[in-house]
Amino acid sequence: MRRPWKRNSSRDQLIVSWSSGTFAFVRARATADGLLAVQQIGVELQGSDSMDDLVRRLQSLGLKGLPAHAMLRPEQYQLLQIDAPPVAPEELRAAARFQIREMVNVHIDDITLDVMQVGDGQHKGPNNLFVVAAKNDSVRQVVGLGNALGWKLQVIDIQETAQRNLQSILAKQDGRLERADAALLITDELQALLTISANEELFFTRRLDLPQGFLSMPWDAAYDAAADVAPDAFTPVSEYVPDYAGAGAVSAAASSDRGDAERLQRFVVEIQRSLDLWDRAWSSMPLGGLRVYAGERSAEMASWLSREMGQAVSAMDMETTFPGLNAMAVADQAYCLPLLGVLLRTESRKL
Repeated sequence: MRRPWKRNSSRDQLIVSWSSGTFAFVRARATADGLLAVQQIGVELQGSDSMDDLVRRLQSLGLKGLPAHAMLRPEQYQLLQIDAPPVAPEELRAAARFQIREMVNVHIDDITLDVMQVGDGQHKGPNNLFVVAAKNDSVRQVVGLGNALGWKLQVIDIQETAQRNLQSILAKQDGRLERADAALLITDELQALLTISANEELFFTRRLDLPQGFLSMPWDAAYDAAADVAPDAFTPVSEYVPDYAGAGAVSAAASSDRGDAERLQRFVVEIQRSLDLWDRAWSSMPLGGLRVYAGERSAEMASWLSREMGQAVSAMDMETTFPGLNAMAVADQAYCLPLLGVLLRTESRKL
């Protein structure tokens, strides 16, 4: 999945993803002060267009013939964690392929596999490997689109490591790169991605399914409304047992509010459980904080989770690192945000 990093005379870098008929891209340019200024971002849906029509549309956006990097979306691969097999480094991939053969959701011959160490190798913790099992069809589709557009495709990355890069650059700016730092990004309606990193390495990751309609829910209001309607009938969702023996009937609106509140609380509980698991597995590395991103509602989410979880939660703001980002279409920013992490990839970075 990796290709050697090569410098190109073009000052523009193109980062793309192509999954389930949705194409996303970021085009950025290095500035004199070492930043990466965002020139262009966008999301294009294939819809009923043929591939030839889509390629012509992307050409009209000026995306032909650029040096490019691609990022796979979570639905295009599995990220598994296994005990590190006791073999020589050059045998890790073969050993990992054998070990995960019953864990993948496609035939083992239909995946492209890569491995990386969990953590930085300096802190006491589980001796594990992350195994990336990408569907061959997904890789071929990205490469095929790149060939059609004349890209010099150099790297195919994954979303978890791209997110690690984003949180690492913010931790570096804060002067706490060596501290464990958590990030929770919501870039679509289906999933949130939680990662924990330190020293620019990925230690922990988990994908959390979102309640239906999550991004349009009134997070604080739904919880407060449910508590006001039937406080005695509300069972804490940490028990995962809703109370159907409430004190009398409530209106449909109140019932809906209470349902939303339960779904929201379950989401909070799953975040807290993940952080508790971190504390148990990596007790020598206390968590420095949690950063969150939810598009226009990032600050609201930070405030809500801070109240619910009783710990420091801050909104992720990438404008300082990527000038010009906030000038781009808001609707495209969330889905394209992980692509910015691929821009931060260095020559020595694995995966």
